[in-house]
Amino acid sequence: MQVTMTVNGSEVTEDVEPRMLLVHFLRDQLRLTGTHWGCDTSNCGTCVVLVDGEPVKSCTMLAAMAAGHEVRTVEGLERDGELDPVQQGFMECHGLQCGFCTPGMMMTARALLDSTPHPDEQAIREAISGQICRCTGYTTIVRSVQWAAAHEEGAAREPEPERGTGPTAAQPETSSPPRVSEHAGGAS
Repeated sequence: MQVTMTVNGSEVTEDVEPRMLLVHFLRDQLRLTGTHWGCDTSNCGTCVVLVDGEPVKSCTMLAAMAAGHEVRTVEGLERDGELDPVQQGFMECHGLQCGFCTPGMMMTARALLDSTPHPDEQAIREAISGQICRCTGYTTIVRSVQWAAAHEEGAAREPEPERGTGPTAAQPETSSPPRVSEHAGGAS
């Protein structure tokens, strides 16, 4: 069967097997290997991509289900040679060690910051709760997201926080953080 979707801002049309998972479509057919394939059971979250702006575990969504939708992978974060604040935050605050979970964590963080520009620590931890990191212990991941929130373009700039810290808890939270869904039709 043939599917058409927008991936990282470009429309793509490809032939796929009806049972092909989105993760395999992205990695094997489009060669977007930043999306990792981990547990095969939707537990680890390494395969998270954004579908219409919502974090989705691409190992539980068929490529055919993404037809007509906008898919964004970790390769789509960087714009015109500039790293996304989330990518920069993971570098500045050492939010990665082995890096295997990092693309999924970054995509979840991007969705969170798109919906909640100034999340507190609890909101960040809740947003990434569907993902497993076996190396960093989450503290530096949370700091990385806080750094990104403090450095979003157009964000109201407060005095620069000390390295490794993020926005203050006094900043307003605008909405509930996005939850990683098992598939695009799933509940958040």
